[in-house]
Amino acid sequence: MKKFRIFCYAITFLFLALPSYAAIPKNDQGQLITTLAPLVKTVAPAVVNIRVSQTVKSRSPYDDEMFRRFFGAPNVPNNSREVQSAGSGVIVDAENGYILTNHHVVSGADKIQISLINENTLDAEIIGSDPATDIALLKVEANELVDIDIGDSDEVEVGDFVIAIGNPFGLGNTVTSGIVSALGRTGISTSGYEDFIQTDASINPGNSGGALVNMQGELVGINSAIISQSGGNVGIGFAVPSEIAKSIMSQILDFGEVRRGLLGVSIQTIDEETAEILGMNADSGAMITAIEPGSAAEKAGLKVEDIITKVNDEKITNARDLQNAIGLKGSGENVEIEYIREENTLQANAILGQQKINKQIGSDIHPGLVGAQFSSSTNRSGIEVIEVEPGSPAAQRGLEKGDLIVAVNRLRVENIQQLESIAKKNNILYLMFERDDRTLILRIQ
Repeated sequence: MKKFRIFCYAITFLFLALPSYAAIPKNDQGQLITTLAPLVKTVAPAVVNIRVSQTVKSRSPYDDEMFRRFFGAPNVPNNSREVQSAGSGVIVDAENGYILTNHHVVSGADKIQISLINENTLDAEIIGSDPATDIALLKVEANELVDIDIGDSDEVEVGDFVIAIGNPFGLGNTVTSGIVSALGRTGISTSGYEDFIQTDASINPGNSGGALVNMQGELVGINSAIISQSGGNVGIGFAVPSEIAKSIMSQILDFGEVRRGLLGVSIQTIDEETAEILGMNADSGAMITAIEPGSAAEKAGLKVEDIITKVNDEKITNARDLQNAIGLKGSGENVEIEYIREENTLQANAILGQQKINKQIGSDIHPGLVGAQFSSSTNRSGIEVIEVEPGSPAAQRGLEKGDLIVAVNRLRVENIQQLESIAKKNNILYLMFERDDRTLILRIQ
């Protein structure tokens, strides 16, 4: 019995000694915050519900002219139907009626309406959109709107308390709370530029485009995505940092487009195994495999086989890290690059160029791509197939309009110049591309 009492005392002491991992936040005066109601009342009016209408055509065999002639089928028009979806948005400029949301919320919309917290409904128009960061800017004409201050997401730390406000499942203005679980998350999607804030505040379908707010009532993120097998919240949500959203908004307003920075290099990931095979003194980084003439990289003195390990003190461990670090900056920005050349660690300053929209026909790139047209742009990370002629070599090999080429012969590509550079040196091309949320590989010979 005595041993049992000692055991009980020990267990009690152990539980009393454990730290509290769900401590209640305190205000600036050190007092416990027992309610978030005052904060919510201040910021909730700046969050709107978005309703998107889109006309979708339903295809049938009767749409094919040869089918109708062969079977004598009636000549009927395409059936179309209107589909609706819901999302969220954040008023960031009440005077001008500007609203930030996600690109995927409003992409392809025929009509966009927003509902305020007072249930007033307004028509909205898209001012600009950036698929690569999943940010879109809307505008409404209205008086007496309420906006939210945009905070500095660079000051956010893991463990900070945050609230998420949005329109989950179309239920209307809903508030959830949690903490910042991680920063700088990447690899959530296979394309685009990523630097997500991860949070355990509940984010569900319909929350996309809503606000992630700190305890000072400032916008620190635009809720964007969740990881879930069921489609519902499991405590892993992601938000686009406010600094990225603000940069995209500023570029859209200043230039009417996103002017993304360009270093002008082709790269591949370096790991310990690759470094050992190549005899290089590096454990990780992005190795330069080609440099475009006249590019920011060439002007900065970078060379092929240099291994980039840092950009503005941000560690670069692979090719995707470098793509994000450069792609999330604007053209004309000055960046400091740390790299390894042979056994020396060096620094260089580069003024980023601008990614340009351009088009190219496949016959000018590779015989196996004849019949296809390609485009590289500021809005997508990769090369888009914009046209494929039926029966052409490109079509016979399986390319389709809308495919997004992200790598060639295991080298990531972001523009047509990089594709051309690789094609000049290789008779056989292995294209890695995205189609309908799938990643596929084609052999082109």
